[in-house]
Parts: sequence; C-alpha cells; structure tokens
Amino acid sequence: MENQTSGVKYEEEYIVNSRGLKLFTCRWVPADAEPKALIFLCHGYGMECSISMRGCANRLVRAGYEVHGIDCEGHGKSSGLLGLISNFDDLVDDLSEHFANISERRENRKKMRILMGESMGGAMVLRLHRKKPHYWDGAVLVAPMCKIADEIRPNPVVIKILTALARVIPTWKLTPTPDIIDVAFRDPQVREEVRSNPYTYKGRPRLQTSYQLYTVSTDLEKRLEEVALPFIVLHGEEDKVTDPLVSKILYESARSTDKTFKLYPGMWHSLTYGELPENLDTVFSDIVRWLDNARNAKLEEQRKFANDQNALESSYSSK
Repeated sequence: MENQTSGVKYEEEYIVNSRGLKLFTCRWVPADAEPKALIFLCHGYGMECSISMRGCANRLVRAGYEVHGIDCEGHGKSSGLLGLISNFDDLVDDLSEHFANISERRENRKKMRILMGESMGGAMVLRLHRKKPHYWDGAVLVAPMCKIADEIRPNPVVIKILTALARVIPTWKLTPTPDIIDVAFRDPQVREEVRSNPYTYKGRPRLQTSYQLYTVSTDLEKRLEEVALPFIVLHGEEDKVTDPLVSKILYESARSTDKTFKLYPGMWHSLTYGELPENLDTVFSDIVRWLDNARNAKLEEQRKFANDQNALESSYSSK
C-alpha cells in the first residue's frame, strides 16, 4: 500500500523473518527531496508503528529524514500472539536484519543510520548497538527501558514467583501492574486513541513477556558503560514506567563522547506520542536539533577524511 499527503510518502509491506513469521513494515519518506539520513523506529511494549508512531514519523520526515518502522512479533499487525514476547533477542534479530537490509541498498549506503526507540524500543536500540557496535551512526533514546520504575515493578518475592510460573504458563496474563495506559500517556485524548487502537495490547502483561522485559532491563542497567555511539536520551521527570534516574546514569557512564541528556519537568513517559501538544513541540525540537547537529558533524568528518586523503595522494604524486 502507498499514499502521499503533505509532502510525506507512506508505504507498507509484509516481510517474512527467519522463523517464518510475517512481520509488518512501513516507511515514510520525503515526497520531493533527498532524505538527510535514515531513521529506524523501535516501538514500545504493546504498541505498534503505523498508527501510534505516525505523528512522530511525519514530524521527522518534514524535518528532512526518511523513517522506517516494523511491528515486532506479537505486536501490531505482525504475526504472533498479541502481547507475547517469548524471546527478546529474537525481536532484536528481526530488527537488525530488516534495518541492515534497508541500509545496505545501493541508494542508502552513504546515508547515516540512526536508531530511535521509546521505552522498550529504547532497550531494543541499545541491544542493536551491542549486536553491531560500529554499524549505527547514532541513537535517539526516549525514556529507554534501562530500568522498570519501582511504581510498576512487583516486589522481589513476587518476581521470583512469577518467574517460576512463566516456565509453566508463559502466556497467562497474571503480572500485577497498574494500567500502563493510565500512567504512560498524559494526554487523555491519546489514552482513548490507544484504547481504541485494535493493534495495541491492552491486557495485563503475559508472564513470559514480563520475565523477558525484566531480564533485559536488568541486564542493560548493569552495562550502561558499554554504550559508545553518539546519542541523545530524553526522559520525563514524572515518568512512572521507566526510571529517569537511570537515563541520567546512562548519560554519565556511557563511553560515548557525543551524548546529550534532556530531562523534562512535569512530563510523563510517552514523550513522542502521549504528551500535551505544546510539550510534543518542545521534545521534537530537541530531537531534530540533535539529529541535524549529528548529521553536520558526520559530514564534517567525511570532508576532513576526503581532504586528508587528497593531501596524502598529492604528497605521493609530487615525489
């Protein structure tokens, strides 16, 4: 399917992953201009790309970027039991393969490759970076799931019981958490949109899903210093889903030399979809500014390399 509105061209396609499952993919591109860079979206838990991330994608395209999305297994329009994450690494592998296939097309090989993820998607971005440490040119991390906030995380005894149950009844919806929609999305209108979206998961977390998310976030929290790519991390100060303090620790401990941290007083968890309109404008202004600066820095680096190569060749030819 393909359509075009307001200078944004939209396409969608199904692909088949290595496990034989059909996965929904989509892309938004500038209709009449060469894109500045490629941005690869990683959605949050229970969410999807084509509807809930459409506003985000359109803003980025209007800023000059080409945007690609994919619904993970068990999410959105892709195959799999809705809301079930059997193995987080399988999802990361799917994204890595799809995003790399796009990046390696002839017309894309010289374009910057930027990962962007919110919440669980932020965790995916960090795992994608770990999988290919030198492949990606930068990352936009929006309230990344480096630690699940204490407000919604069960106590250690309950976690131990749930972990044992996940081996026996992995798909059961038994994880005792507050309604994520109520605590993640500040704008009441967006909360209703999420609830009425047939492709979002709205039940209690399935046991195996909770086990996977808890394991992944715990692992990431212990290895924040390994992050080495350029990034911006953005977090709402009133986030009750993922811990803003850990985003600050990520910023302070990551090996990256190009890193930025934005903490927004009064804002909630979903900064790119669920915030009030004026706050969305603030967040995307910061994101686009960082993207443009990162692109300019990359171009300057490429120009310097080309100049150095030319100077070296000239010195050899004059001998």
